[in-house]
Amino acid sequence: MAIASLPRSVVALGFVSLLMDLSSEMIHSLLPLFLVTILGASPVAIGIIEGIAEATAAMVKIFSGTLSDRFQRRKPLILLGYGLAAVSKPLFPLANSVETVLTARFLDRIGKGIRGAPRDALIADVTPETQRGAAYGLRQAMDTMGAFLGPLTAALLMATTDDNFHLVFWVASLPALLAVAFILFAVTEPPRTTQTHPSRTPITLAAARELPLRFWSILALAAILALARFSEAFLLLRAENLGLAATWTPLVLIAMNLVYAVSAYPFGKGFDSGQRRALLLWGIGFLIVADLLLALADHFWFVHVGAMFWGLHMGATQGLLSAWVAEHAPHHLRGTAFGLFNLISGVALLGASTLAGGLWSGIGPKATFLSGAAFATIAAIGLIASRAWQNR
Repeated sequence: MAIASLPRSVVALGFVSLLMDLSSEMIHSLLPLFLVTILGASPVAIGIIEGIAEATAAMVKIFSGTLSDRFQRRKPLILLGYGLAAVSKPLFPLANSVETVLTARFLDRIGKGIRGAPRDALIADVTPETQRGAAYGLRQAMDTMGAFLGPLTAALLMATTDDNFHLVFWVASLPALLAVAFILFAVTEPPRTTQTHPSRTPITLAAARELPLRFWSILALAAILALARFSEAFLLLRAENLGLAATWTPLVLIAMNLVYAVSAYPFGKGFDSGQRRALLLWGIGFLIVADLLLALADHFWFVHVGAMFWGLHMGATQGLLSAWVAEHAPHHLRGTAFGLFNLISGVALLGASTLAGGLWSGIGPKATFLSGAAFATIAAIGLIASRAWQNR
């Protein structure tokens, strides 16, 4: 299925994601080392910062998703979310303490939380059901291309500016502003439909009961996977732990995101052709391999290989889970469904990142990644068991 056949707003949102992730990953690919080497933070502090940041984004998503359902308007919230993230970028080069970085990450993730569920719901709104896997796969692929270009740009700037963290952070602010311009001029949404359901805030027990059992099973699986997939900051710390110089640590994310970007769209098309459980099981398997490689690595090159398997996992699972949520959510609760999906995933990620930091500091890096492999194995067993139960 050609990309040109997808709705214009889907492609535009793909470019928005590419530009914002370019901006964000220029910062995030260096942030763990900036915190450790410049500001003196510990791995536990990094785990807490990353966990709080992602959990904040997830918690905000439930409210933005339900608001977009209530008012049947997605674009204003998308614009507000990306705009807030763009405003937060200059705080990073101005940071002179861990608390300032936490504030910047908190603000940035609030923006992510505001935009996430309405954006994913808008993609479902404008895309025919037979193209949704491809649509989510394309947006994820373009998002990840930005996540590939961000660390690459950061590494080149670090190499040519004698490791000037602050300059890289300032340059990162520019593509974020361009992303906001794309939303203003290239993203449109369908007209409001006739209100067929009561105008109420959908965060109620009655609304939850309208979501089918299959949706809740997808939510449970996503939560376990989030426990297995803690913050990617620990991939960077693992590379540094094995001797990779600060200038070149962004190469770890470059390897991961290149594989992620290349694989996300084909895996999304696989969803449309009906290969759902098999793809998800493969994706979980990729994560187990990644965690084992990262746990047992004795040279930083093994971290790059592990990061590539991590990218395969993301490509096989993230767009697929989004398309699955869209498939099983009623139209009038679509924003709410994506909000719940991201809320549960984010809370699990908070626990996972905090646990990862604690294991790293208390036992060592190997324990951090082995715990991830254990949670991923549990998710795989749960997926296989749920299929066997359905076939009874």
